[in-house]
Amino acid sequence: MLILAGLALVTMLAREQASGGPVLSYDQFVREVKADNVSAVTITGNTLRGELKTPPGGDAAAPKTFSLELSNYVAKDLDALLLEHGVRTSVRQPTDGTGFLLGLYLLVPLLLMAGFWMTLRRARDPLGGGFLGGFSKSPAKRFTASDKQVTFADVAGLEQVKQDLQEIVEFLKDPKKFERLGGRVPKGVLLMGPPGTGKTLLARAVAGEAGVPFFSISGSEFIQMFVGVGASRVRDLFKTAKDQSPAILFIDEIDAVGRVRGAGLGGGHDEREQTLNQILSEMDGFSPSESVIVLAATNRPDVLDPALLRPGRFDRHVTVDRPNQKARQALFQVHTKNVPLAADVDLDRLAGATVGLTGADIRNLVNEAALWATRHDKTAVDSSDFDYARDKVLMGPKREEVLTGREKKMTAYHEAGHALGAWLLPGVDKLHKVTIIPRGRALGVTQLVPEEDRMNIGESDLLNRLVFILAGRAAEKLVFGEYSAGAENDLVQATRIARKMVAHWGMSDKVGPVACATSNEHPFLGRDVYEQREFSERTAQMIDEEVFRLLNEAADRATKLLTDNRDKLDQLAGALENQEMLDDTEVVGIIGPAAPRRAGEASGPDAASSQAARDAAHE
Repeated sequence: MLILAGLALVTMLAREQASGGPVLSYDQFVREVKADNVSAVTITGNTLRGELKTPPGGDAAAPKTFSLELSNYVAKDLDALLLEHGVRTSVRQPTDGTGFLLGLYLLVPLLLMAGFWMTLRRARDPLGGGFLGGFSKSPAKRFTASDKQVTFADVAGLEQVKQDLQEIVEFLKDPKKFERLGGRVPKGVLLMGPPGTGKTLLARAVAGEAGVPFFSISGSEFIQMFVGVGASRVRDLFKTAKDQSPAILFIDEIDAVGRVRGAGLGGGHDEREQTLNQILSEMDGFSPSESVIVLAATNRPDVLDPALLRPGRFDRHVTVDRPNQKARQALFQVHTKNVPLAADVDLDRLAGATVGLTGADIRNLVNEAALWATRHDKTAVDSSDFDYARDKVLMGPKREEVLTGREKKMTAYHEAGHALGAWLLPGVDKLHKVTIIPRGRALGVTQLVPEEDRMNIGESDLLNRLVFILAGRAAEKLVFGEYSAGAENDLVQATRIARKMVAHWGMSDKVGPVACATSNEHPFLGRDVYEQREFSERTAQMIDEEVFRLLNEAADRATKLLTDNRDKLDQLAGALENQEMLDDTEVVGIIGPAAPRRAGEASGPDAASSQAARDAAHE
């Protein structure tokens, strides 16, 4: 209809332009001819168009051309009049508009047929056209060799991980090298590790090293409200990658679509499960000649479907763990490359004081230090800026609230109890700073910094850690004769450690060397709705009794420790109340040197307690 309207408008404009100037009356035309003011005329049917020698009225701006309609009743002797006055006359046959009308009549059925064909196509594929047509296409972002590439040189640390991925790079550069000896490169590589350890950066580094197209998509982008969209997007993504092979497909947060099937909420008709089935089919459909490798990253490998993890799909599983001392120093060097540093900045000391931080945490710490230095109009970032940034990252930002009176004194004794426990107990991480300035969600913070990277922890150190955690609560009872609500987080942490000691790590003679862990999965993670427990009610009661025993014994030890060192507790609390923040050097001047730390720790293959060993701050 728009095309027809446009054609009609063009026809009207053409006819209007062809009319040739203003319309004169017949008598005025005759007068102009008799006055010898008409130079030439053209007669086409009943239309006469002519040109005047001088515009009517002598107006130079008026048009010289004119037109008028003739009639047989008034123009009988017109030819004689024109010849008498020497007017050049041309006669033409009128054009026939039948062809134009025939074209219009043929165009209308053609347009109707085209519309009918588009309707049939849309009926076959509801999302194939119209404003919903883009839903079935993959929203993956494509990075080519001309884009700014990331290489392994931009990834600090993770040497073993980069070595595992180097084979992928070599295969993409020279596939025949592996095929010569019958080798087959992994079809899929799964990167597993905590958030912020650099899994996405590693995937982009593989593409940058190999110099091949890199397609990146998140697992959640496959799922939409329309049924079948996820599977359609998977097909489109894999087809695009195959057409441009060798290439790399990177699926970030694959656990959003790759969770266990047939469990939890939903059934086989679930859109997520259909999308996962399509991914499994596409990964199995690769032929040996197609150089397309799938990289995926997840923080939760335990919830992935076993069919996704089997050889032939994700053949290689690479663990990307938190960086060690050497890797953290390399990360600081990478992230401070464009940051002017003062002479007192020691990156090795910063790496040693940031145990447990990931690459993303270190990048955030460097950025906070640079912003703080800029706020104070400094020309370079010095060590005090990094100390401020580390406190902000580990302990949280300062709050505007200021403690006063009894609340301030009680908080000072609470944090002094923690600090004294960390100062006197062996096996507890080194005290770095203690403050009663409200930070984050806490009224006061006692910050500990591990002296070394620890992957395991012994029973004696865990018992001392329980004493340290409960020392703040014991100080309140010892000095004020009552407990406060500020010890809630202490009780949560202590209970969690004690329960793991009994039920997970077999550190109870009464329960014995039995793993009595309960499933803490949730239905939306793809596990069963009900909680599975493989031990009896009597065993559960024994576990509770042992947890109570460990916590009560730790609380008694904390009370005895503070009672025996009451003078140091009062001195530390008084200094805290006056200064509001103390570091380890100031604590040495107040209560003397700390107890010696154990030089070596027992190590073993089980690193289940590594998270407890990495706790760098206690609130």
